[in-house]
Amino acid sequence: MTIFNTPVLSYVFHLLARLSLRLVGWKVEGRFPDLDKFVVIGAPHTSNWDFMLFLAVIFTLRANVRFMGKAELFNNPFGWFFYWCGGIPVDRSKSTGLVEQMVDACQRSQQFILVIAPEGTRSHVREWKMGFYHIARSTGIPIVFAAVDGIRKKVIVGQVFQPGEDAEADVKAIKGYFAGRTGIRPRKEITLEE
Repeated sequence: MTIFNTPVLSYVFHLLARLSLRLVGWKVEGRFPDLDKFVVIGAPHTSNWDFMLFLAVIFTLRANVRFMGKAELFNNPFGWFFYWCGGIPVDRSKSTGLVEQMVDACQRSQQFILVIAPEGTRSHVREWKMGFYHIARSTGIPIVFAAVDGIRKKVIVGQVFQPGEDAEADVKAIKGYFAGRTGIRPRKEITLEE
C-alpha cells in the first residue's frame, strides 16, 4: 500500500490537490489510460516546484504511481516513508542496471505505473536519459506523456505511445511531442536535439 491508495487519506489528498491547483491557477487536462502497467514521462522538468506539481497531478488523477530512488533512501529510520510514497529502491552497486531492475519490478507487479522525468535534472540539458524508453520496450508496456505547459498553467496527460521496432523513429516522435513545451521556469527548458 502506498500513500496514493491508502483509504481515506488518499481521498483527502485528492481533494486538497484539486483545491491547491485551483488556488494557484493550474489545471490538469486529460487522464491516465485504464491500463495496469505503463511508464509516465513528465517534462519539461525546470523547477523544484515540479515535484509539488507532480504530487498534485497524481492525487488529482487518483493514480497509484511508483518512482525510482537510490537504495540508501530506503534504509531505517525513514525508509518506510519512501516505500509508502511509491518508491522502488535501485541498487547502483548491483551488476544489473537501472533498466533491468525496473523491468524486474514491473514483471513482479500486478499494477505498475512508473513516473520518470527524462531530463534527470532541473538544469538545462540537450539530451534526455532514455531509460524510460528501454524499460517500456523491454516490458512491452506503453509510455504515457505528461506535458507541463507553464505558460497556460496546465499539465496535459494521457497521450499513449507504444514503442515499436524502430527505436530512432520512436525517440524522434516522443521528443517531437514535447518539443517547444515550456516548464514552470521557461528559461531552463530543454533544447532537444533531433
